[in-house]
Amino acid sequence: MSRKGNCWDNAVAEGFFKTLKSECIYQNKFANKEQAALVVFEYIEAWYNRKRLHSALGYMSPEEYGKTLNKQNIAA
Repeated sequence: MSRKGNCWDNAVAEGFFKTLKSECIYQNKFANKEQAALVVFEYIEAWYNRKRLHSALGYMSPEEYGKTLNKQNIAA
């Protein structure tokens, strides 16, 4: 862990929330808290985790990456 004032510990979380806000939150207007929670849930489960390409995964979606990893483990 880094010392107080260094941002590297939270870099992954900060990057995710920046993406969430720019791709989901700022694109919608919500009538209430429940609607916002539903939209965020759908964004994370349907788009971010299944279809969105991630540079850290070799520009594959997490779902694709998981399938590839499972195939490699079965073959090994």
